Amino acid sequence: MSVFRLPRPLLLLLCAVPMCALFTSCAEIGVSGSSPEAPEAANAEQAYSQGDFDRAAQMFLELADARPGERAHLRLRAAEALHENGEENAAAQALDGIKQRRLGDEENVRYRLLEAEIALARQAPARALEQLNIADADLPMPLRLRLLELRARAEAASGDAAASARTRAALNRWLGGADRAQNETQLVATLQKLGPDALKQLAATLPPGDALQPWLNQALRKTGQALPLVVLRPNQPVGTLMPDQNNDMQREGYRPVHLIGLLLPVDGALKGVAQAVRDGFFAAHFADRNPQRAEVRVYDSGGSAQDAVAAYAKAVADGADHVVGPLTRDAVSGVFAQGHLTVPVLALNQPEHGEAPPAGSAAFGLAPDTEAAQAAEHMIERGITRAVVITAADDWAERAALAFRAQYENHNGQVLNEARLSDGEVNFSIMIHQVLAGVATSKDAPALPGAIAQPGAAEGDTGIFISMRPQQARLLLPQIKLAGYSGVPVFATSHIYAGDYNPGLDRDLDGVEFCDAPWLFDATPGVPKRSELARALDSAHGAGARLFAMGLDAYALLPYLEWLSQHRDSYVTGATGQLAEDNLGRIQRLLIWAQFSNGAAHPINGGLSVSAAPQ
Repeated sequence: MSVFRLPRPLLLLLCAVPMCALFTSCAEIGVSGSSPEAPEAANAEQAYSQGDFDRAAQMFLELADARPGERAHLRLRAAEALHENGEENAAAQALDGIKQRRLGDEENVRYRLLEAEIALARQAPARALEQLNIADADLPMPLRLRLLELRARAEAASGDAAASARTRAALNRWLGGADRAQNETQLVATLQKLGPDALKQLAATLPPGDALQPWLNQALRKTGQALPLVVLRPNQPVGTLMPDQNNDMQREGYRPVHLIGLLLPVDGALKGVAQAVRDGFFAAHFADRNPQRAEVRVYDSGGSAQDAVAAYAKAVADGADHVVGPLTRDAVSGVFAQGHLTVPVLALNQPEHGEAPPAGSAAFGLAPDTEAAQAAEHMIERGITRAVVITAADDWAERAALAFRAQYENHNGQVLNEARLSDGEVNFSIMIHQVLAGVATSKDAPALPGAIAQPGAAEGDTGIFISMRPQQARLLLPQIKLAGYSGVPVFATSHIYAGDYNPGLDRDLDGVEFCDAPWLFDATPGVPKRSELARALDSAHGAGARLFAMGLDAYALLPYLEWLSQHRDSYVTGATGQLAEDNLGRIQRLLIWAQFSNGAAHPINGGLSVSAAPQ
């Protein structure tokens, strides 16, 4: 695995700026250096900037001998040139001749960074870490980046993978483009060296909202495992009417929004997805009774992260005080990668690598992980302590399977077996025989040959978790029943429901419980009803209805984003669920449970409810 290092152009700029700044009387970095009347120094800097490090080093050394008053500064420049030329021993010799007290503050930082570089080249990470014991908060950004990157390398070389990963996580927020991607690859690779058990132990020690947690989860996923999620169960609705200082009634937590920039792709593969979200957003906007409701402007977020960043910049330039979007994971990462955002963002997906949003912003998406985690807890609440997992082979289904296992085992559930269904398969008899071999069959149906109950298994303590599209589920469920397992309860993510009433097809799914957005069943108070909107808007039908609901919720969340970030027990009653913000800046959805009966899906509890958290 290659080690991420800052790109040479940035290092060249970093080292060249102090001298050039003096020549132009623009002291960006306040250090002593040659006078403007020194053409030899200018020639040396020019050779350095052109990559002729050997010549630059010799010129700096000659100048240092000729000008004792500038010796420290010039030998530092020579050492930097020699280091860039790969001559570590010569660079060390150049540094040895420097009296540090004659260097300016930032030159002293550069001196110590170069000492650390040399120590790492000589396999002396402890020495490097001594040199890197520098407070970075007040350093100019190029020096700060170099310090963090060197510290991460030194910590890794000294065997402290966790510390190295944490340093890279701190570095990551200041990087962009290929540098950020390379740093993220190195971060995950560093964590992987710890192994799954150590990663889980480390995760257990982290405080809520720790920035390292998403990276631990990503490293674990590389090993086919995942961390359990914290499923929020908020109990305080936002918007409670409260008297203000003038005794006027105000909605608690409400902050008015004036101009919204909505970032969505206009064309391309996601045009239909964007249309459903856009329709939902404007449906909520037009239903807003506030006479001072916000203005909404739509910006094309294009097909790349760069396009999304440009769209964000245009919205901000136009005066937006809130931005919603973009839609794709890489585009969300691109916008978040800008670091501090002058205007808060409610992203319409989770970032590509699970990184936390910048302060004041949040990420909102329909993630399969959270659905699977809630399914696991729901089964535990039902007393089902043993589970068989059967999912599609798609990436989203794999994420659901990993999340389910992590959550289920975290609550002392036992996953007996797992299976994946490939597209195009229609006969699942062999798979059913294998994956359900240890599960008791129904008393009134024959079992598959070889299927026996495990010793001590209690009737009713075993369930099946599935995550797949309706087409696959309609093939699978009848075969499970024919195999003698009609009495085993089945639980699913929302993917099993096509979103519309279709009893002719969905009768094969009878008995299956699944978690889903309450709006699909008109079970969300205070939100425009789906049954009414669907008469006029095609996007409110079918599986796209969840995206429509997401658009409704995005609009509803905006006035309460600041409140939710500070009050973890508060929630917005949303179309996609009860909406709360966790410590990592993610909007979580607490879903309702529905069940198929006579080919129709019905909410089990009639609407949103908060059940007790499992112990």
